[in-house]
Amino acid sequence: MANDTQPAAPLPMIDVTIAGGGIVGLCLAVALRQGAGLSVLVCDPLPAGKDVGRASAVAAGAQRMLAELGVWDAIAPAAQPVSKMVVTDSRLADPVRQTFITFDGEIAPDEPFAYIIENAVVTDALREAAERAGVVAAATSVKAFTARGAGLDLTLANGDRRRTALLVAADGARSALRSYAGIAWSGHDYDQSGIVATIGHERAHDGCAVQHFLPSGPFARLPLTGHRSSIVWTERREDANAILALDPDDLVDELERRFGLDLGRITLETAPRAFPLGVGMARRFIGERFALVGDAAHLVHPLAGLGLNLGLRDAAVLAEAIVDNARLGLPPGEAGVLESYQRARRFDTLTLGIATDGLNRLFSNDRLPLRLVRDLGLGLVDRMPGLKSFFIREAAGMVGAVPRLMRGEPL
Repeated sequence: MANDTQPAAPLPMIDVTIAGGGIVGLCLAVALRQGAGLSVLVCDPLPAGKDVGRASAVAAGAQRMLAELGVWDAIAPAAQPVSKMVVTDSRLADPVRQTFITFDGEIAPDEPFAYIIENAVVTDALREAAERAGVVAAATSVKAFTARGAGLDLTLANGDRRRTALLVAADGARSALRSYAGIAWSGHDYDQSGIVATIGHERAHDGCAVQHFLPSGPFARLPLTGHRSSIVWTERREDANAILALDPDDLVDELERRFGLDLGRITLETAPRAFPLGVGMARRFIGERFALVGDAAHLVHPLAGLGLNLGLRDAAVLAEAIVDNARLGLPPGEAGVLESYQRARRFDTLTLGIATDGLNRLFSNDRLPLRLVRDLGLGLVDRMPGLKSFFIREAAGMVGAVPRLMRGEPL
């Protein structure tokens, strides 16, 4: 009797598989489809709407990238330009919060250095762009991978198998794939939580962002469209848990003590949520046909609003390296492609991580000598236009080797 069992057909090679369908992962997916027509699979088990209640500062370089990818028009109506940023340093009970430094909000005429945008707006626009571009989406996660020949064999959480030339982990600070790849993580927990919420207020904010440095940690007030603001409220973890357990009226009272009354009475538009704060970095950003981007590669304190923008810069640099080499006939997972990405990104993120860690330690401290030193430093910066301009351009992502997408140029 003849044996009619046939060997399994080989799996088709996917050029790039991205684990994580957040803003950074989706930006990378759209860039690769538009730049070189590569086949891209995005795996993310979480449903749409997971970012409700959170907002981010999108720097000028990131805005140029979103515009070049064709998604800015869908985002712009919900994007609030930052007209200026005010930095204060005080104790919670101080009757007056002295302003130590003010940054004007433009890096060029009619170009703000940043916009404040709700994450869900950006994610939705990118998801639609990815679908239009032909990115394949799978509502599952990558569970395991093994190098074989010119690619990786993937096992998905739903039991499916795939084969890819490059796997990119964009699955967050607690990246399961980073751990699976055996890449060490160096960092520490701050024993702080960031409380995030959207706040309504009576008066217009005029596009002004405020960073209050308080002994328990920074309190950021970020302007959204309309009479709304997003807050990132840093507290010691135990205190943050107690704050979230308050009834709504008492919580608003605590919030007003930090938010201030210059914008009138405030209301909670979204339920506050807390997430743990820390700093860390992967010992390496790459492996065999494997790369880390975004929070999977590096984690910084949110006080400078750099986290998302660092991740988008990762995506821009990696996309540029992959597309340039694809035009030479090189596959996405080639070692030289990944090495160039790591060289371009690791030192940059390391220095910024150290800087934000130092700032958090300096300002989350109520000792008088430190208060005097930091207030003197802020005052000196405020009197030096050239230095202020440098800080604005750094925050806007306009310093150093700026990738093409962040210059507003096509790949």
